[in-house]
Amino acid sequence: MTLQLLVKYNLEYQYKKRKDTIILMNRIDKKFQDLRQQRSRAFMPYLCAGDPTPQLTTELLLTLEAAGADLIELGVPFSDPIADGPTIQRASERALKHRISLQQILEMVSELRFKTEIPIALMSYYNPIFRMGEEQFCKAAQEAGIDGVIVPDLPVEEAQSLLDVAPQYSLSTIFLAAPTSPPDRMKSIADASTGFIYCVSLTGVTGARTTLSDEVAPMITELRKHTEKPISVGFGVSTPEHAGQVAEVADGVIVGSAIVNVIEAHKDDETKMLAAVKQFASDLAAGVKA
Repeated sequence: MTLQLLVKYNLEYQYKKRKDTIILMNRIDKKFQDLRQQRSRAFMPYLCAGDPTPQLTTELLLTLEAAGADLIELGVPFSDPIADGPTIQRASERALKHRISLQQILEMVSELRFKTEIPIALMSYYNPIFRMGEEQFCKAAQEAGIDGVIVPDLPVEEAQSLLDVAPQYSLSTIFLAAPTSPPDRMKSIADASTGFIYCVSLTGVTGARTTLSDEVAPMITELRKHTEKPISVGFGVSTPEHAGQVAEVADGVIVGSAIVNVIEAHKDDETKMLAAVKQFASDLAAGVKA
């Protein structure tokens, strides 16, 4: 990494030894460190890049930050999103109509970095990363200002090549732990994850729910036996009340489909969409912080 890149993205960093590699503390690490010192929790909304248009994605991300988001999960639309339910599937379809690509999303984030320093974790299925090449992807992601990557269809057992290269580019590798994960696999996920661990609240795909899964607390209890790393919970967190319940036991709260539903409901009226998203996100943030 060049000195110019450090200045451009204003990275606050410290050196940490990991094997023989010196890596940087990126924005995700710094945000969770600051929140822990404040005894607070992270609110992390999800956006599908390109939905409803690439231009509005930028406005929506900045709106979410203004509403109280601490981090952003930015989804790369994919034609076969196996971990996602109907809401995010439709968002991916809307985004793909604009022919948005992984490269265009990285360019979008690069432009956003002149306006915001909010931590951004890219959620991408493995195929786009594989096509670009893991090292080329990690290098391009760092240069664009991406802080972490979530690859829902890449099991930790098959991720060693990504784990080898990502630390060289200060890119957090965030793996998913599910209710079906046995204790030994939870330990493997905790060991491999950097930035935070993504705790899937239920068995199934993403989507808004009326009730919160009762599997969250036992999962977090088990993960805490293996790690002190931050744990964030997603899948099914849909209301400010849900967000508050999750924040009592986790370090971060991820809300995706419920926000995408608001975007979809107002997709033909930009002004109403931004206002509705800001209000809903503000309520969610209040639930997390309460």
